[in-house]
Amino acid sequence: DGLFNRFDATLRNAGYLPMSGQILDATLVAAPKQRNTNAEKADLREGRMPEDWQDKPSKLSHKDRHARWTLKFTRAKRQDDGTMPSSDLAIPFFGYKSHVSIDRKYRFIRKWKTTHAAASDGARLREGLLDKTNTASSVWADTAYRSKANEDFMEKQGFVSKVHRKKPHLKPMPRHIQKSNAGKSVIRSRVEHVFADQKSQT
Repeated sequence: DGLFNRFDATLRNAGYLPMSGQILDATLVAAPKQRNTNAEKADLREGRMPEDWQDKPSKLSHKDRHARWTLKFTRAKRQDDGTMPSSDLAIPFFGYKSHVSIDRKYRFIRKWKTTHAAASDGARLREGLLDKTNTASSVWADTAYRSKANEDFMEKQGFVSKVHRKKPHLKPMPRHIQKSNAGKSVIRSRVEHVFADQKSQT
């Protein structure tokens, strides 16, 4: 906290005041894949250290006990014959998630959190990701952050939700919601530049 406060003071003195609202999102960060037995995987999922690792410090030093598997959904690409697959792709992914809240105007990361890759994006909103020093109250995020718990939390904390609305189940998306989401996407896309810059430096 002390380091962040000094950094924050430096930004403020330079005129970079967080005053345009904030954008929340998460990105996956890959970790080296582990060759664990089914029993070892079960122990790790339950938060236990596999028994035969405890007496083998050299083996333990090469094991990542916190990364997890998840599915990374990717939009299906058009086929050579011009047709589109019936569904998007689900690709297994092993690693972590980087959850961030950035200032809308300057795109500085103001709050951050790291979890294993299988952690829910939406639940992190209530775990300290929102920046109360931002003088504007609007919060932009994708549909993963849309829940009654999050909406209630933001309202009680004095934030104004600009979170994307989800498509109604088995119904077409209302036209006015489509337009609203499209406008939010233009703003929310700024966080993708932050993630791209991070990944270009790794």
